[in-house]
Amino acid sequence: MGKLIYSMITSLDGYVADANDNFDWGTPDETLHTFVNEYASSIGTYIYGRKMYEVMVYWETAHELPDEPDVIHDFARQWQAADKIVYSSRLQSTNSAKTQIIREFDPEFIRNLKTETDHDISIDGPHIAEHALRAGLVDEIHAFVSPVIVGAGNAFYPDNLHLDLQLLEHKSFPNGVIFLRYKVGHQSGLHTS
Repeated sequence: MGKLIYSMITSLDGYVADANDNFDWGTPDETLHTFVNEYASSIGTYIYGRKMYEVMVYWETAHELPDEPDVIHDFARQWQAADKIVYSSRLQSTNSAKTQIIREFDPEFIRNLKTETDHDISIDGPHIAEHALRAGLVDEIHAFVSPVIVGAGNAFYPDNLHLDLQLLEHKSFPNGVIFLRYKVGHQSGLHTS
């Protein structure tokens, strides 16, 4: 059985992108990227919303870029080998192999996917992750907290959500990023609006 992991880079004040939809402040350096690659090695399926998929599809051809460090090529190979599920009502086609589009979020589909797989599943993007968090599907949260405050933007966590978390691991990096790995425990105070 696979774990469903919500994993993203976030600002210290809890945003994955600022008010202008900018997130370049979260670009990992080589040391952090090597760590991310190690964690991503357990991922066999990525789940995205449309916007996050449009960002991540970069990895479909990143291995073709000259003069990139091995860490970039390694992640590109990992990403290409994984299955991708994109939740979107508007996306008509994909630009990557091993990718399917699903129109509506169905918690039962995710439950079955977790049960039937022997690898972990990553759900990336705060809007699609909100559905999984509210449905009680997320097993772990991996937050890569960048040493920046952006003031506003696209929030890492949805409003009106209460989760009890157990810290499983933490690690700091020379660039100031802190990795926090939590097990999701009891959920209460779940609101749909």
